[in-house]
Amino acid sequence: MLALHNGKPVRQNLLPYGKQWLNDEDKNEVWNILNTSMITQGNQVPKFEEHIADITKTAHAVAFSSGTAALHAAFYAAELRAGDDFITTPITFAATANAGLYVGATPVFADIDDRTYNLDVTEASHKITTSTKAIVSVDFTGQPADYDGFRELADNHNLVYISDGAHSLGASYKGEPVGSQADMTMFSFHPVKPVTTGEGGVIVTDNSVYAERLRLFRSHGITKENISTTEPWYYEMKDLGMNYRMTDIQAALGTSQLKKLPDFIERRQKIAQAYNEAFSTLKNVKIPYQLKSTKSGWHLYILRLELNNLKKGRRFIFDALRAENIGVHVHYIPVYYHPYYQELGYEKGECPIAEKWYEEVLTLPLFPKMTDNDVHDVVLAVTKVLNEV
Repeated sequence: MLALHNGKPVRQNLLPYGKQWLNDEDKNEVWNILNTSMITQGNQVPKFEEHIADITKTAHAVAFSSGTAALHAAFYAAELRAGDDFITTPITFAATANAGLYVGATPVFADIDDRTYNLDVTEASHKITTSTKAIVSVDFTGQPADYDGFRELADNHNLVYISDGAHSLGASYKGEPVGSQADMTMFSFHPVKPVTTGEGGVIVTDNSVYAERLRLFRSHGITKENISTTEPWYYEMKDLGMNYRMTDIQAALGTSQLKKLPDFIERRQKIAQAYNEAFSTLKNVKIPYQLKSTKSGWHLYILRLELNNLKKGRRFIFDALRAENIGVHVHYIPVYYHPYYQELGYEKGECPIAEKWYEEVLTLPLFPKMTDNDVHDVVLAVTKVLNEV
């Protein structure tokens, strides 16, 4: 009997969809910084940035207080402004589009690929106009976007290519780490992401001009570089920037976490493989499709329901799994469904593939600290619930 119908749940405690994994080494690194005189604007942020640049094989990494702040900075560095459009996917967290709004640019939503759930290159190409200034793809769930396709599209139309890689640190595209394929790539360090700094983000780029503008923007638009005086106290505000600096506390935690990134990604892949094996023969569901040229970071595991063949809807299945103490979720509500975007004039119907997809998906728990027993519980609960619907 389902727990929703007063049966015994598969688990006694709720298993969340995502969770950080901190060990004593991580905590000691943070404690060491707390015992120094410089808990911000010390030497830890450059050290962390160097590690990120090495991992992603990029020339520059510029850290920020959050992934959203990093995206805001990327739009600033790309010099988007009022009157400019950028093309992006509706299947992402709202911050991807919001960051463009912050500089006055207008999001234009294009539909997704029905297999990968990432922004579709062909659909994006149909939305390009004389006002288009940038393309912003998203590595949804950790699977890299069609980087070659978007790179070609951006180059052919003289567009800036920004990648929201919030999910994909540690993933690879055609054998190379994600990071250098776009003009600028953002990674997030929220607690459920591949590694965490608590909150935090970074932009990686091979473009020195973008890197300089990113650094200027994160610190009020103030610099001591290339100024005419030798007075040691002197600095100049060159532009209107933000206070988006990462602290040394965050950076120390991030540097420690990066040592474990390969193990974290390997564990995520093993969990995803276990799910694929368990659910590939389960009726009325679709497991995630993976492009052969990519290695996903498996930030999320999305199970797609064939609702036309089921007696119950997604909400019933969601509630039933939560009652079994499996912390399923839904990622994401199409951005233009939100009231704020509706008030801006966006309407449902703009991206029919994405909208249909949204009605059919559930996110299952997936994070490195999950035990084999946790994975077994998820498989058991999903099988139990779907066999009843």
